[in-house]
This record gives sequence, structure tokens and C-alpha cells, in this order.
Amino acid sequence: MVTGCSSGIGRAAAEMLRDRGWRVVPSARKDEDMDALRCAGFEPVHIELTDADSVATGFEKAQAVCGGDLGAVVNNAGYGQPGALEDIPRTTLAWQFEVNVIGMQHLTNLCIPVFRAQGYGRIVNVSSVLGRITMPFMGAYCASKYAMEALSDALRVELHGSGIAVSIIEPGPINTDFGKNSSEKLRALDEVASIFGNHYETQARCLDDRKGRKDPYMRPPSAAAAKIVKALESRRPASRYKVTLPAYAGAFIRRFAPDSFLDMMFVQLWKKRAGE
Repeated sequence: MVTGCSSGIGRAAAEMLRDRGWRVVPSARKDEDMDALRCAGFEPVHIELTDADSVATGFEKAQAVCGGDLGAVVNNAGYGQPGALEDIPRTTLAWQFEVNVIGMQHLTNLCIPVFRAQGYGRIVNVSSVLGRITMPFMGAYCASKYAMEALSDALRVELHGSGIAVSIIEPGPINTDFGKNSSEKLRALDEVASIFGNHYETQARCLDDRKGRKDPYMRPPSAAAAKIVKALESRRPASRYKVTLPAYAGAFIRRFAPDSFLDMMFVQLWKKRAGE
């Protein structure tokens, strides 16, 4: 079962796994995305991660498609809420965690009893390099990915000896609609009288251009999908798989660089983007 398969990493993973002989049950939220997955030959299930009933129903349907033999779940669905933390309302922050953390863990918890009964199972959580290193104006998203990493680390130990493996995928820049979707959410903050208003507009334009611009460090969705396949098929899967050079660099910097260095690095980046 792979969540968030309307496009990007989820869609690439679903197609790559199917090509390798897996029976894949992808999930999506929108009707048009469900139709597109059906046209591609999948039997998708509808899951809205913020709705507990939808998660439970989607899991039951996925089990039915698999004939009760679900062997792995890839928690890929999620989104990034940009903006300065002081400008993000409580409801918006809660929604970020409902999608990226709470709904993800709910679905995982439904899978675990099935995996325990079988004596095997794989849980693959798609996090981000921003689950290891925090970027300003992406604090809500980073916090949700830090939370995913913490839950994954705890779960990996709690499931020791059960035959269930837990792996984390940490992509850096991937050529998906993530930037476009984030820019839409950033522009929604225009209603807020923020001192960062000018920066938001500049950042929104950068996010709009992210998918189309040439970036030597950006990789296609298939790069992340290949690491998902590796986590699912390895006899001894690693706890973490990094994707793209920035993901390796971010983890290294976070481990060895002092906070003051990171703070100054991001201040300079912010000023450069703002044209200061």
C-alpha cells in the first residue's frame, strides 16, 4: 500500500513497484486522481488522512484488494506548510500535523496487527532532509517531519523481533509539484498582516519556479522511488535512506556544525532571496 500517489514520489513508487512484480494498492484524495490511477491499471483506494473513518475504510479496502495479505505500507502522503511560525494559525498548524503525522501513524497502527499475525511486514515512511535540518519559514513542515522521524525511530525499536522492519526515506530536492503546492499555501497567508509579506511573495515565486528551473542537485521522483524499493526488498533494510546530495550534506551539517553556523547560513540565504 502506497499513500499519496496522485503524482510525484508516490506515483513513481507505485509504478516502479508494480513493474517489479508487486501488487500495489495506491491511495489518493481527489476523484480525478483516483480516475487517473484506475486508467493506469491500479485499484486505488480513497484516503483522507485527516479523517479517521476515511483512513480506516481505505485500509479495509486495501486489505480486500490484497486478499488479506498486505505485506508493506509506504507512508508517502503529505504536504509542506510554509510561512513564519508567528503567522501560522493554530488550525493550520494542527492540519499540518494531522496530515503528515497523526493520519500517517493511524494508518500504520492499523497495519501492524496484520504484520504481526503474518510474522513479517515493512513500514517505509517518506520523511525529508528537513526532518534532520530545520529551514526558516518552513518550521511547521520541518516539525512534522521531525515528528515522523521520532515516531519511526521509536517504532523500529518497539517492533524489534517481530519480523516488521521500519525505514525512513529522506529526500532532498525532488522534481515534483511540492513547490507549486507550497506556494499556493504561502499565498494564502496574504490575508495575514505580516512583516514578512514581501519575503512571502519572493519565496512564492521561487517555489513556483522550482519544478521548471535547472537545479544540479534536483533529482526525478524515480530516485526516491528507487530507495523505497530498496527499503522494501532488502533482506536487512537500513533505518534511513538519503536521496540527493543535499540530503547527505544536510545530515552531515546537522551532526557536526554548531547552531550558530546554521543560523548564520540561513540568515544569509534569507537575505539573498529577499534581495537584501
